[in-house]
Amino acid sequence: MTRALALQLLLSLLLFSLVAATVVLPRLRRAAVLAERLRALGGRPGTVRPGRHALAGMLRRIGGGVLSSGVLGAEALADLRRSVVAAGFRSPAAVAVFVGAKASLFLLLPMLVWATTHGADNRPLMVAAAAVAGLMGPDFALRSVRARHLKAVSRGLPDALDLLVICAEAGLPLEAAVDRVATETEGSSPAVSAELSLTATELRILSDRRTALLNMGARTGLESLKRLGSTLAQTLQYGTPLTQALRVLAAELRHEALMGFEARAARLPALLTLPTILFILPCLFLVVGGPAALRVIDLFSTP
Repeated sequence: MTRALALQLLLSLLLFSLVAATVVLPRLRRAAVLAERLRALGGRPGTVRPGRHALAGMLRRIGGGVLSSGVLGAEALADLRRSVVAAGFRSPAAVAVFVGAKASLFLLLPMLVWATTHGADNRPLMVAAAAVAGLMGPDFALRSVRARHLKAVSRGLPDALDLLVICAEAGLPLEAAVDRVATETEGSSPAVSAELSLTATELRILSDRRTALLNMGARTGLESLKRLGSTLAQTLQYGTPLTQALRVLAAELRHEALMGFEARAARLPALLTLPTILFILPCLFLVVGGPAALRVIDLFSTP
């Protein structure tokens, strides 16, 4: 009984670590997006910061201490920053909060398991499993948030390209067109709006506009954004018509999305085979052969 209770408690702690990491990261992201919106409306920079949240502020301080200690190498830190940026977190404190969450869970979960599993035979194994869960839980949460962000960008990019074509045909320059599309898509597709807003800012700040456009795909690693950045860079370099290039790219993205839907639809018969065998065929056999089976039972049961 004690061992079963300890195993149940360990599973609850593992689930709590994953849920906690999933809750902290989206709150940090929402705070960063709200700060960007206030700055765009003329608010004072830094009015809303992720550190104002009590939990995020504590994790930021812990992660800052870990980063300043030099435990993470330069290459590992660069990979971590790319992963955090690809998930849609633009705040400078995002990496520190993520590292703080990993460090806190790595230390607290084994201590909690050690304190609550007194007398268990596999106590060291449970403590080790809790440490691994605390260390890997934020990574799984970050991958989930990143996949959801990239999916949202892919879903809203064709519509943003159509708006960009309209802005280009209206005579707006590239910087103004990207900024206007970012503003217009803020309600329908916040992920696309955030990416285009950052691109518009880099177009105004950086001296080389081609670098700003190529950074749009390098931040997320999404192939559609890479193609958009390279297309816009080529139009600036060679002077090709912007509207025609954007129309072709938008048509290609919509065609690829349609092909993806068709591929998913083609997989449905294979995916429905097992549920059909398990749930539909037994009911069919029962309806068809049930009366005959009852008659046979009555025939053999009569004296």
